[in-house]
Amino acid sequence: MSETPAARSDLDRAAFRRADPQWLADAWSRGRVVLIGDDGRALIRDDRLVLLPSGQVGTGGPAAEPLFLGVDAGGTAYFAVNSELPEVPGAEPKHLWEVGADLPPRDTSLLTQALALVRWHRDHLYAPRSGKPTTVEQGGWVRRDADGELHFPRTDPAVIMAVHDGAAGPQGRILLGANVVWAGAARRRYSVLAGFVEAGETAEEAVAREVYEEAGVRVADIRYHGSQAFPYPRSLMLGFVAVADPAAAPLRTDPDELIDAQWFTRERIARVLDGSDDSFTLPNRSSIAHQLVLTWLRGG
Repeated sequence: MSETPAARSDLDRAAFRRADPQWLADAWSRGRVVLIGDDGRALIRDDRLVLLPSGQVGTGGPAAEPLFLGVDAGGTAYFAVNSELPEVPGAEPKHLWEVGADLPPRDTSLLTQALALVRWHRDHLYAPRSGKPTTVEQGGWVRRDADGELHFPRTDPAVIMAVHDGAAGPQGRILLGANVVWAGAARRRYSVLAGFVEAGETAEEAVAREVYEEAGVRVADIRYHGSQAFPYPRSLMLGFVAVADPAAAPLRTDPDELIDAQWFTRERIARVLDGSDDSFTLPNRSSIAHQLVLTWLRGG
């Protein structure tokens, strides 16, 4: 099992503090705040997350209440707030996927958690059954509806898998697909395949099903690799590695999912990564998709 860039965490979520309103109020008064804009971006300066004193942050809107993220080893409390981003000298709004690989571990943890919580709250202002407004409790980790029912932040499991032919050396091959959402890109992007786990399904079953549905390939030897929180809006990516025979059947792509799929050799993937082949692009460095490709490239 391997660690992905956004799987690092050195933040204590201090869940036992969430039910203590007095402690939360005191922590807020001296805490530091991650601001998340409506487009999901946060302020970044010099490869660090900009954290503002709580006294400089306005709250009160239905989706702009303080959300408790945790405390660091020094006892500093951190919160997230959905807010318009202010002008901060030297800082720029950035998406997590743009900067996740370059931030220090604490900042990666804070930004990932903040983005996931903010997006969940914005989508759950009303109870799904009654349509009545919900209110925030426990530092942002619960919403209560008018009937007293509690609603908790949701995480949707998804699988993402590096399917390869099991061969060593430069001619060993990996299966990559170009998703339909990237159809308008200047250069075609290829990545490992992925999909959501369906109701009543194991993660391993989802791996086999998704690869067959999207590319017509049967896989074997499915092994867990690692995971990555992926708050777009609220997924947990479960990484796997599987083996398939490229000669067993021709590739058959699902046109609703992929515009193309190909088997690529290690030799060619290495050229794309070092820039000597610019015919297509690969996933960004902050993603588990990139890490899966890199692990396979290195023989893992």
